Amino acid sequence: MKNYSEDASRQYHIQVAKGEVGRYVIMPGDPKRCVKIAQYFDDPVMIADNREYITYTGTLDGVKVSVTSTGIGGPSASIAMEELYRCGADTFVRIGTCGGMQTEVKSGDVVIATGAIRMEGTSREYAPMEFPAVADLSITNALVGAARKKGFPFHTGIVQCKDSFYGQHEPEVKPVSYELLQKWEAWKRLGCLASEMESAALFVVASSLGVRAGSCFLVVANQEREKQGLENPVVHDTDMAVQVAVEAVRTLIREDGK
Repeated sequence: MKNYSEDASRQYHIQVAKGEVGRYVIMPGDPKRCVKIAQYFDDPVMIADNREYITYTGTLDGVKVSVTSTGIGGPSASIAMEELYRCGADTFVRIGTCGGMQTEVKSGDVVIATGAIRMEGTSREYAPMEFPAVADLSITNALVGAARKKGFPFHTGIVQCKDSFYGQHEPEVKPVSYELLQKWEAWKRLGCLASEMESAALFVVASSLGVRAGSCFLVVANQEREKQGLENPVVHDTDMAVQVAVEAVRTLIREDGK
């Protein structure tokens, strides 16, 4: 395809060139989280800052690794993955926030996604709806091992991905409330752990590219616990999820090096 960037050596949206990122990339949504994650790297350097995409590259255990923000939702996340792939990345770990859906999923817990409900639009432009959005097993196992090693409370399972934040939090005022409310109840009955906005797209795009992707999240709060009058503080510190992602990348580096 045509390169629309003013500098033809750089990807149009993320403004990164080949060789400037490692094969392992941690992908937060919020650009402000990039510098916090990069602090876990050795010798991190900012590579690019364009639109919602900020990229730092450093090393972990002597291996080049990167962090690139994706913004909110599947469209911008899929652009980041496509362009990072063209720059040499093949292992992607999303770290973000989510809202709990099962009452045992509490504020401050970590959720590790094994798969995602494709209630969003981006993945439909990559694969038919019959195709599942599934996390890479090696990344999932590395995330689980990291959470256990750190002693953090965590859950593994399916997450729901949507395109509308307020469709989740104010479904009753939307013209399609009947559909949103009925599907939310279905996801709960099926044991869906949490709701977020990027993993379904990333998992399907990764499948289309033949690369690896996984996800872990901080639970900010749980609206189902709120409904039942259970304790439900709002938690914003993503450091536990970041630590899990960084430790998982260290594990993948070791395993891939064998």
